Amino acid sequence: MKKLKKIFVLMLVATTLLAIGCTSKDESNITDNDVSQNLDTVNPIEDFDLDYSTGLDENGFFTNLKAVDYVELVEYDKISVPSEAHIIPDDIVQANIDNILSNFTTTSEVTDRAVVDGDTVNIDYVGSVDGVEFEGGSTGGNGTNVTIGVTSYIDDFLEQLIGHNPGESFDIEVTFPEDYGTEDLNGKNAIFAITINNISETVVPELTDEFVAENLSSTYESNTVEELRTLVKSDLKDNAVKGYIQDYLLTNTVVSSIPEEVLQYQQTIMENYYKMSAVSYGMTLEEFLASYVGYDSVEALMEASAEQLDVSSQFALVIQAIAEDASIAVTDEALSAYFIKYTGSEEYEEFEEIYGLPYLKNSILQETVLDYLVENAELVQ
Repeated sequence: MKKLKKIFVLMLVATTLLAIGCTSKDESNITDNDVSQNLDTVNPIEDFDLDYSTGLDENGFFTNLKAVDYVELVEYDKISVPSEAHIIPDDIVQANIDNILSNFTTTSEVTDRAVVDGDTVNIDYVGSVDGVEFEGGSTGGNGTNVTIGVTSYIDDFLEQLIGHNPGESFDIEVTFPEDYGTEDLNGKNAIFAITINNISETVVPELTDEFVAENLSSTYESNTVEELRTLVKSDLKDNAVKGYIQDYLLTNTVVSSIPEEVLQYQQTIMENYYKMSAVSYGMTLEEFLASYVGYDSVEALMEASAEQLDVSSQFALVIQAIAEDASIAVTDEALSAYFIKYTGSEEYEEFEEIYGLPYLKNSILQETVLDYLVENAELVQ
């Protein structure tokens, strides 16, 4: 069930990506990964009462609506993609591989060298003012990790650790700010008795054929470094081409008007996304919106998201119009292939119970149409 919940989130995020956009007043304090982790304690069937398929027919199209009546299609069979949009530089490929490797990093405790700027160091300290220890000024022998240049301490506290070695004990002197907030410490000079316990170093595994075969073969279908590079570059290229095509369609396709039922559907999907997020945090929708998104009601969220909802509605219409014009449909075989790709199993009954078959087909329709457009695109070299 845990895997089901995580894919549940990922599917929802993928479908609502265009609809959500930037809806918060400030940058969100929550990520989709946060929601995915929180869903480990939530049963998606028991804890969610959300309707995703109302307004869609059995093919995943908007009910009783022909999108071609609202969309003036461009020539989509041979979209020209310029070289700068699909040729992926080697440094971008390497950066993505480095990101994969970062999931396998470990830490080691170092005791045979001096501390340098940027190090993560485990220290103990006892602080005193005029020879008297003060409350909150000691680690109590439990140790604490700090990173020089990153962790925020008063004055030049952490910089004074540089040059000292693990196992060494020494005093440092600092001055509390005048507005520190504690009357007995404001503006006072203090001495901290420091002990450096160890330096923590991040160890990134070496990228070898053996490492790839042992750790990445199932996830990335690669057994050698070269196969991994080829796969990563290919995926980046596909995503870049899809991104270009999406922008091209939105920029060049004329949508005469947005039917109310299409806009209402996008609003429902957005609201469902935030309801799911709220439940995963044990909050009401209103509490979650106020705490993490910056709005005091669903109505305020929808008003602020009006432009993004228009864009997502237009894109949904364009996707359906292309599907209608090119006779593209999501078959049972396509559904099974989709779930094999993302879950490793062709079974999707539990997803169907949560979302309904129309929603599943609507979600996959976008990918199916984009795959068709990518396959027929002309890549300029």
